[in-house]
Amino acid sequence: MTTTRGQVSVAALALLLTASASALGAGSAAAAGGTVRLPVLPSRLDAGTACTAGSGQRATDVPWEQVSLQLSRTWEFTSGAGVTVGVVDTGVSDSAPALKGRVTAVGDAGTDCVGHGTFVAGLVGAAVEDGVRFAGVAQQARILAVRGSDARGAVTAERVADGIRAAVDGGAKVVTVSAALGGDTAGLRSAVSLAAKKDVLVIAAAVPDTPATVTSATDSPPARDYYPAADDGVLSVLDVDVEGKRPTGAYTTDSAAIAAPGDGVVGIGPAKNGHYIGSGASLAAGFVAGAAALVRSVHPELTAAQTASLLRTSAYPADVPRLDPYAAVTSVLAGASAPAVAAPAAPVHLPADKAAGPLRRALWPASAGLAVIITVVWLGLVLPRGRRLGWRPSKPDDAAAPEGSESPVGTPDTATAVTAEVGGPTQG
Repeated sequence: MTTTRGQVSVAALALLLTASASALGAGSAAAAGGTVRLPVLPSRLDAGTACTAGSGQRATDVPWEQVSLQLSRTWEFTSGAGVTVGVVDTGVSDSAPALKGRVTAVGDAGTDCVGHGTFVAGLVGAAVEDGVRFAGVAQQARILAVRGSDARGAVTAERVADGIRAAVDGGAKVVTVSAALGGDTAGLRSAVSLAAKKDVLVIAAAVPDTPATVTSATDSPPARDYYPAADDGVLSVLDVDVEGKRPTGAYTTDSAAIAAPGDGVVGIGPAKNGHYIGSGASLAAGFVAGAAALVRSVHPELTAAQTASLLRTSAYPADVPRLDPYAAVTSVLAGASAPAVAAPAAPVHLPADKAAGPLRRALWPASAGLAVIITVVWLGLVLPRGRRLGWRPSKPDDAAAPEGSESPVGTPDTATAVTAEVGGPTQG
């Protein structure tokens, strides 16, 4: 009998573990999403190259980055209403359908020949369209289009600095900068300082986008700082892929504050309803800017520095903490105290019970089931052995019996017997 119960219990345990592993595997498959064939978005155009046209391909599956960031859960709390995000890039097309009615342009930045700025703006706040499940992080945020390059995507420190100032003067509460320059300038530092004085959070790509000509990991240049990301007060962002890894041959730095999806992500083009695919830290910065808009919308009393700190302290723990918008928003709503004014210098690990990562949350059902199976194994193996050893229940009159006398022996009913066995042998 004991052998039979042991075999059943072990089989049940194996079944539970197999089911749990299958469930996690299904989640991973869902996170990867369906295969889509989309045109690749350029980051700049050579002289004489035609402007980027609208894509004829549409992404109908939920992109992996939206699943990874748990955006559907985050939208239950906020969609970024009331916050303006400045996009310092190649411009943002005010005719892009997913941004219709929410783009304000500085100068001629309402047109976008390259398409990169529109793509980034879509990651920040593209709205859901019929037949499409792609959406930006903060779908109700407004976009302030600012040129940080010339019309074909060539950047200089002066253009980027002017773009940051224009975004601040235009009323943006969050500014995302796609450029990552090899040298710092007084103009860049001055623009970042102005943003801090105006309580504007500047978010920037920590490194340039990965070169298209990379052939091996040895092509990666040595780690170094890029600007304005490395300036004081800027939240610098690295890009990661679906597995949380950096792309092969990517530029590197030791000073990044946070990481976000940026390798093979889906986004909108400057015209039509189609989609493109792109890669780079500039795109990852767009996701972080959208998350910052969510936080500043739901908790407007937080300063720019406190918002940056919250995004980091609620991030999934890794060498470079990975963005978790859901944790950032729900940590605030749960009544967490305001973060410190200055962002921490080193990666901060996840606070308990506030921002558990998706994988850890997925393991809870398996843990609970394992506890049940352990109980079944104990009941099936240990209790029969107890019966053979003569375990018996204690009776009320046992305690009253004179010392040295024998306790009455009888055949307990089923319920009483189980109670005695669970408690273990008792002394009269």
